[in-house]
Amino acid sequence: MTQRLFYTDHHQLPLPEGHKFPVRKYRLLREMLQADGAFEFSPAPLADTATIELAHDGGYVHAFLQGNLDSAAMRRIGFPWSEQLVKRTLASVGGTLAATHEALSSGWGGTLAGGTHHAFRAEGSGYCVFNDMAVAIRYLQESGIVARAAVIDLDVHQGDGTAQIFSQDDSVLTVSVHCKNNFPLRKQQSKIDIELESGTGDGEYLAILADVLPCVLQFRPDIVFFQAGVDALASDALGRLSLTHDGLKRRDQMVMREIAARGIPLVITLGGGYSVPIELTAEAHANTFRAASEILG
Repeated sequence: MTQRLFYTDHHQLPLPEGHKFPVRKYRLLREMLQADGAFEFSPAPLADTATIELAHDGGYVHAFLQGNLDSAAMRRIGFPWSEQLVKRTLASVGGTLAATHEALSSGWGGTLAGGTHHAFRAEGSGYCVFNDMAVAIRYLQESGIVARAAVIDLDVHQGDGTAQIFSQDDSVLTVSVHCKNNFPLRKQQSKIDIELESGTGDGEYLAILADVLPCVLQFRPDIVFFQAGVDALASDALGRLSLTHDGLKRRDQMVMREIAARGIPLVITLGGGYSVPIELTAEAHANTFRAASEILG
């Protein structure tokens, strides 16, 4: 059966000239994977407000949806407010929820968006409005579908919002492997934080990851969310690590093989990537899903 992936790039995101957010990567990634011919593609459905409020403060959710957040709150998010931003944000969460259902039925699911790990319970940050992974986990728990979940966050930036949302919850394991001297300036406390020095390359990174993954398996999660950011690439403008495309492929393969060997459903989200040119980022993201197709089938 051909795996279905969910996309959000049909919702345009109007940004001012020179804005740093690499919005073009999302369509590039879909086009690359469509050319492979190994996947089916569906537009991500829009998440509903009640589901989002399982992980987020209701006042914050409604203020964002209605365009009533103050200018300081929008600056922390990093986007100008627009109706298009609202739709794309709802689709980003909806895509992860849809991928979660795919994972439960077929073993794995993927969204060509999401991984918005800088969104806290009552505020957004770092291009993240709502935390799609947190919403999906809370939805699964509230529905009685799963009891325990794990987040493996391999973006170059700490998953601070995810850490904060689940800080008092022993049923969710939050793991973040990130660059020490990078955004966010004020780190939160994940259940497991691995801070890497600037310039860390493939060999050291993969050895550290090999030590971390057994901790995830020992937790015995019912489902795993993989935040597969590719901003650890040496070419990334915001990354400060020195991984190669081959190193990232091996990273993804390592995660997928370990999870698949235990029969645990896996949800794959994007996360960050800011290489110049942006095609390098899109190729790295595409390799993640190619690895999933090969290993998870």
